[in-house]
Amino acid sequence: MRQYISIILLISALLFACSAAQADAVTDWNRIAGDAVVNAGLGPLPADRVLAIASTAVYEATNAITQRYPVSDLELKAVSDASVDAAIAAANRRVLAELVPSQQAVIIAAYQAALAKIPDSSMKAGGITAGEEAARLILAMRANDGSEADEQYRPYTTPGSYVPTVIPEAPYWGGMQPWLMTGADQFRPGPPPALTSERWARDYDEVKNLGGKNSTHRTIEQTDIARFWEEVMPPIYHGIVRSVAESPGREVTQNARLFAAVTQATNDALIAVFDAKYHYNFWRPVTAIRNGDTDGNEATQRDSSWLPYIETPMHPEYPCAHCIVSGTVGAILQAEIGSRPAPILTTTSQAAGGLVRSWRTVDDFTREVIDARIYDGVHYRNSGEIGSAMGKQIANLAIMKYLQPE
Repeated sequence: MRQYISIILLISALLFACSAAQADAVTDWNRIAGDAVVNAGLGPLPADRVLAIASTAVYEATNAITQRYPVSDLELKAVSDASVDAAIAAANRRVLAELVPSQQAVIIAAYQAALAKIPDSSMKAGGITAGEEAARLILAMRANDGSEADEQYRPYTTPGSYVPTVIPEAPYWGGMQPWLMTGADQFRPGPPPALTSERWARDYDEVKNLGGKNSTHRTIEQTDIARFWEEVMPPIYHGIVRSVAESPGREVTQNARLFAAVTQATNDALIAVFDAKYHYNFWRPVTAIRNGDTDGNEATQRDSSWLPYIETPMHPEYPCAHCIVSGTVGAILQAEIGSRPAPILTTTSQAAGGLVRSWRTVDDFTREVIDARIYDGVHYRNSGEIGSAMGKQIANLAIMKYLQPE
């Protein structure tokens, strides 16, 4: 079995290496930016915001030079012979140096290395100017987007009664300014299933059986999937996007556009899901299963010592955040691939110790994420399905803006 797993990992690594051979400045800098937000210790929500700002600046600078697409949010002029690679490096350097200052030495080193490959000329200078200006304008556009709002969460309690004293994650994130949506509640779903419903009993039993810390029902493969998707940082999704971006025949502006569409949409997806989470304030499996005798449903049996396979995230359960992000990414990639054969989708999970997983279709990837959060013991199937459906709705906004046929 161990030899079999090693062979699978080797094949996945080779597939990844083959796709990486088609890398360009967009995908190279996407890796650098992803490493920067992870190494800086940013949480997944601030990290996703940084990558959206960087990717948008890269697209605006690149497209101002190549003028391949009509879509632009900036009045940015650039000379047509300016260096695109210089523009991409400059846009990333400006955004990352400002938003991830603890990684400035690494960012500057990467910037200098990128510029050293470009001969000194007016084209190089023009590219740097375009990248710097795009970054400046996008940073100014997002300066007051609500990402630094004061946290004012009010714990639910009665006077004098103890409640856990840890403040949950990002209760203010639903108040952020979206990139694409008209408001955080544009796609807010209906409520979770009634606790007396058959749907609730079904979902309750599924996560209780498959998601427990010491579950005897979860298979080895399901446990591997659970560990893989314990990863919460954006690079796990960006690896999948690069599987498409690094396919043969891609052009640099096309890749810049793809990452702008994906990152703006996932940023909006997280705004939408946190709006819904704190609106409904639905209980996590560990709370529900330990209180299974109080939900009014005779089909749910309490387990007083049940624990989830992974540590429960510190925010309300409904809907599933991983699932809204995967639904968003998947729908955009499917639109980008269109009727062409899909490349093998591959990415790496640092939470699983650098494990690599691959999927043959977008649907395989998005369905696995829904399953994974059940195997993790932190979500119900309905929350995964609702989250994924929300993600597709948000993705459609990005598709309509950026990915219309040329």
